[in-house]
Amino acid sequence: MIKGLYEAHLPVSNLKRSIEFYENLGLELDHIVEERLAFLWIEKDKSWLGLWESENVQLEYHPSIRHIAFQVSLEDLKKSVGWLQSKGCEPREAFGFKPVEPFVMAHDSYAHAKIHFNDPDGNSLELICKLENPKKITKRMYLSEWEELNAHA
Repeated sequence: MIKGLYEAHLPVSNLKRSIEFYENLGLELDHIVEERLAFLWIEKDKSWLGLWESENVQLEYHPSIRHIAFQVSLEDLKKSVGWLQSKGCEPREAFGFKPVEPFVMAHDSYAHAKIHFNDPDGNSLELICKLENPKKITKRMYLSEWEELNAHA
């Protein structure tokens, strides 16, 4: 029945500025509704992001209402800190990890590598990819440490 996530939405204070921000990250504007809502493709014809211009953007942050994670390849994630900086974004600390490189949050049979940053309104954004976890590591660590531990897996 359910095959994936089609859309997610974020509040923004300035629609034009936010459209430019997300286009700079590679999303493609599809359409604008009544000059207060824009839809941008994350993956063309598969998933999009709705941006709602609102005076109530400064809601207290909680990941359940102001967070989007964008799936990327591991190779792209490895280049993400420099890529984000080239787009005018600063990676931010998350889960106690400094934004010097992506970090890994591991579970029993898989793990996720990720880096966090914010949009102009403080919405939490993340670049993430799933990793195999052949050694069943459960400790959190930087991606370079993870790769070193798994070099001979």
